[in-house]
Amino acid sequence: METARSLPTARTIPGWRLIISDAGRYWAIRNRAFPRTALRAGVEPAVDADTFEEVQAAVAEQEEKARDAVAEGVAS
Repeated sequence: METARSLPTARTIPGWRLIISDAGRYWAIRNRAFPRTALRAGVEPAVDADTFEEVQAAVAEQEEKARDAVAEGVAS
């Protein structure tokens, strides 16, 4: 079983907790829950990737999807 450790503070994504596993896999978990509208639209509050840049891009994608879902929900 993999164990994980928190990343050094030099690499952060505001609003998300970063973890790197002993195997070198990056994980980001959102500190606050997404709105229900976003979750119903399939937005993920936790993402993983092979590199910091990839996990950063995955977080940006989820945040954008959440904004779009909330905007569409408000417009409906």
